[in-house]
Formats: sequence, C-alpha cells, structure tokens
Amino acid sequence: MRQLFLSFGGSGYLKPAPGTWGSLAAIPAAFVLTTFGGPILLTAATVALTFFGIAAIQREMDATQVHDPSWIVIDEVVGQWIALLPVAFGAARAGLPVTALWPGIVAAFLAFRLFDIWKPGPVGWADRKHTAAGVMLDDVIAGIFAAIAVVALAYLAHRGFVASVNPA
Repeated sequence: MRQLFLSFGGSGYLKPAPGTWGSLAAIPAAFVLTTFGGPILLTAATVALTFFGIAAIQREMDATQVHDPSWIVIDEVVGQWIALLPVAFGAARAGLPVTALWPGIVAAFLAFRLFDIWKPGPVGWADRKHTAAGVMLDDVIAGIFAAIAVVALAYLAHRGFVASVNPA
C-alpha cells in the first residue's frame, strides 16, 4: 500500500522520466479535487499529502536504506499541485471551470518541471539534504517557484490582452 501511495497509483513506475509522469498524473487528480471542493480542497489535500508523504518517504527510506528512489513521485504531485494553486484560485474567482484556464495548467506543468529538474538555489539546497523532508521540500520549493511564474505569466498575458483591447 505504501508503494502505491508513494508512486501515486503506479505513475512513478512509468519510464522514462517517472517524475514527469507523476507530475502529469497530478493534473487530473487536481482537476477532480477542484471540481468537488474548489481551490480550498486542493490546498487542504496538498498540505495533507505533504505531511503524509514525508512520513511515508521516511518509512520507505528506513526499510530500504535507499535515498529518493525514482519511483517515489508523491513529492512531484505535491509540487505540481502547488504550481496549480494560482490556476485553481483564478478559475474560482472568475467563476470558471479550472479547465477554462488551460494555458495556466500548461504553464504550471512546464514551470514546475523546469524548476524541479534545474534545481536552482533553495531547490537544490533542499535536494541535497538527503532526508525524507528534503525529498519533499525540494518539490515544494520548485512548486512555489512555478506558482510564482504562473502568476507572473498570467499578469503579463492579461495585461497584454487588456492593453490591446483598451489602448491608453
């Protein structure tokens, strides 16, 4: 059961790039959460998955003595959900289904994968911790960076759109 949870339903066993597959699997799950409970449910699920994920990762590391095996993607799910939070809140604020903001979903996915793979600054610092919390924290930070990028891109897109419709 722990492996099913840590691999997010087995998506972590897909090759190549299990982290990318885990991030992709996170998107329809986020859609379901936002459909039934809006961005608040997605936020609550993200927080819960973070803490349950750290505990499960620690148990797996204790049992196998292996640090961050590639099939563990629950951390990518958390990071991807964090990256999607601005999209979920934006859709709710506008009274739209989250799928209406599909460019934001694509941007969240691409930005999260970029920061997770690149590991700039604090993302790399957390990754080098070699603890269960570090395994999760690098993706949490990458998700925060991606969420900031999504907000910035949305601002630029809407500012550009408004400027072209209502020139000053």
